[in-house]
Amino acid sequence: MRAQAELQRDLVLVGGGHSHALVLRMLAMNPIAGLRITLVSPASHTPYSGMLPGLVAGHYRFEQTHIDLSRLCQWAGVRFIASEVTALDPAARELTLLGRPPINYDLLSIDIGSQPELDSVPGARAHSVPVKPVAGLWQRWRELESRLQQAHTSHRVTVVGGGAGSVELALAMAHRLAQRPVAIALFCGAPQILQGYNRRARSAVMAALARHGVELHVDSRVARVEDEAIVLGDGSRHVYDDLFWCTGAAAAPWVAASGLACDERGFLLVDDSLRSVDDAAVFGAGDIASQFNHPRPKAGVYAVRQAPALAHNLRASLMGRPLRQHRPQQRFLSLLSLGDRQATADRAVFSASGRWVWHWKDRIDREFMGRFETLPAMEAGAGADALPGALEPAAKPHCGGCGAKVGATGLSAVLAALHGEFPEQVADPASGDDAVPIPGVAGETVLQSLDLLRQLVADPWLMGRIAANHALSDLYACGARPLSALAAITLPFAAGSLLERDLQQVLAGALYEFAKVDCILAGGHSMQGPELQLGFAVNGQLVADRALPKRGARPGDVLILTKPLGTGVLFAAHMQQGADGRDVAAAIEMMLQGNALAAELAAGAAVSACTDITGFGLLGHLLEMLLPGQGAALDLAGLPTLPGATALLAAGVRSTLHETNRASAQAALAGTAAAQEAPAQILFDPQTSGGLLLAAAPDRASELVASLCQGGYAQARVIGAVTAGPPAGRATVSLTWPPGGDRPLSGPALRAVVPRLSPPPHRRRPGRPQSLFVNRDRRGS
Repeated sequence: MRAQAELQRDLVLVGGGHSHALVLRMLAMNPIAGLRITLVSPASHTPYSGMLPGLVAGHYRFEQTHIDLSRLCQWAGVRFIASEVTALDPAARELTLLGRPPINYDLLSIDIGSQPELDSVPGARAHSVPVKPVAGLWQRWRELESRLQQAHTSHRVTVVGGGAGSVELALAMAHRLAQRPVAIALFCGAPQILQGYNRRARSAVMAALARHGVELHVDSRVARVEDEAIVLGDGSRHVYDDLFWCTGAAAAPWVAASGLACDERGFLLVDDSLRSVDDAAVFGAGDIASQFNHPRPKAGVYAVRQAPALAHNLRASLMGRPLRQHRPQQRFLSLLSLGDRQATADRAVFSASGRWVWHWKDRIDREFMGRFETLPAMEAGAGADALPGALEPAAKPHCGGCGAKVGATGLSAVLAALHGEFPEQVADPASGDDAVPIPGVAGETVLQSLDLLRQLVADPWLMGRIAANHALSDLYACGARPLSALAAITLPFAAGSLLERDLQQVLAGALYEFAKVDCILAGGHSMQGPELQLGFAVNGQLVADRALPKRGARPGDVLILTKPLGTGVLFAAHMQQGADGRDVAAAIEMMLQGNALAAELAAGAAVSACTDITGFGLLGHLLEMLLPGQGAALDLAGLPTLPGATALLAAGVRSTLHETNRASAQAALAGTAAAQEAPAQILFDPQTSGGLLLAAAPDRASELVASLCQGGYAQARVIGAVTAGPPAGRATVSLTWPPGGDRPLSGPALRAVVPRLSPPPHRRRPGRPQSLFVNRDRRGS
């Protein structure tokens, strides 16, 4: 994550289309000091339209055909907000987002593409699968493939269209399903398919449709769609099992609803500089925009060609410089996939077909995607342009979230020394808990805790939610009900208007979580600094019969973890542009899941000990739970992990706090060979807004895990058991061995020591289960 200069203005890009992906790359290579860029897009990955038929046909993997916007934004120093715009207010310069507070902009660019026109045909929206958004199409296609693997009867797939997109989709499906009992039909309302293509290219496509057994119906305009059949204008009915809709392009309705000038179909009207014809603060590119002086058909090639002009004009608009004019070409080369590894080329009177054309197209597509797969190293410092009042950027920051905490060993040593000097003012760190009673409060037990985080995600609303959940978790780990909170916020240096925008987003995110549990935000303190830092002091009421002690586990108790591990390594990789955006999204989703219900279920099951897993990692917090003379057996193969975390650890990626956590546990790990293996590294990974670690009686464990899973903690599972260790001496960790045995405890012998609910086979990682024996004769920090 590259540190920014003092922020002065907000540039918001709506949509992750081809133009914006290229614009982000161009602006990042020559950044503007003082400018904050935000990309708003519904998902972390955006498809490259030229390779989608190849994806459906099975020629490419998902990663080869999609741009990872999360990774691109991280590299470019751009805020990424995974959401959908539902409204635009140009007067207020405000965008309404789905399910979260609106955001403001100083300069706006829209590149959201188009969508199939569904509403002109009754029933089409209710019964068909539109080809856009592609995420929905890909999910439905995968579901169809899965169903067909189990089917033994004939299946009917219908595609409605007639343009290049529908033809390529029908041929790709036919190639992929060639060995299945599937009949594919393409319905076109025009007298012929591929209007505007030359005769030779059209003939090549017709031959490919016949070769793949696709039944073509021309002059067959659909009048209405029923649950299992399309009805044509002549009244004939054609039955289908799955219907895919790929007709003419339509615009998102919120664009025209904004009051900005649009064409007759609702597409944003822009001038030759790609700026809205009636709002100088709004630009548009790709399918969503129509150039007033040079109307063109909707095609991805135009969006790619617009990118250099758009990047130049966004910069020029911010710097008060002249804008560049963009004149789109009259004709362009069209390369259409023919299902198998063949393609046809069309431009004016030129046409060619064959395998060599497909390889030509494949090389062009891979070269385009290569711009986003291998991103150049970014030099620190701003570019040549700077907005007025911008300061020099700071050095590159370390990990955010709990990866930025002070290590356990150093913290414990400092607190122990201060406790010796100020015994009445500093609590004994050996007896510390997740939250502590407030002295002097009579009549009820009120606990207090404090947690602060450095920026972990660039989206301030999400950061507010994560920080609130993270702080409340300490109360839940003690069994307390939240009462109130005080905020401590450091916002990045910025102009006053941007400070207000950030403060509103951060606090709105926190209040979104506090409102769920009736926690009052009573006040707080805010200031400016080099980066976003956010935390909350939280208070909660402890109900005696629902209290969850941190220590008190008994030998034989089962250890249960409620949420998966891996946030530290994932976000360390994300900072280095090495994490998949889908894995980052899964980690964020996990961090947004609160621990309130888990704590309630734990109290109902009368667990003997509970703590939450945060910065010191699973092993560090487990050691805090154990009393002198206790140990624990852990099943490494059974630890739930976030997608991508294990592979990143095996590749050597580490969070900033990882090695400190490992060193702190070194004494306890003496003589344990498995501690050096890749699966054991997850034990030291610092977690942000992690799950609860529970010690429960063996006869209550199965019921508790089942209740947790039903309550939404899908990866809750038994990970080990508390054991009795040597009564004195230094804490040690070693592989457990069966009596008289000569190999590590595993399989049935391990399950005898660690009664657990085996995760389903698809959740198990490959390899032999490993067990660690953790012995504890002193409290950790």
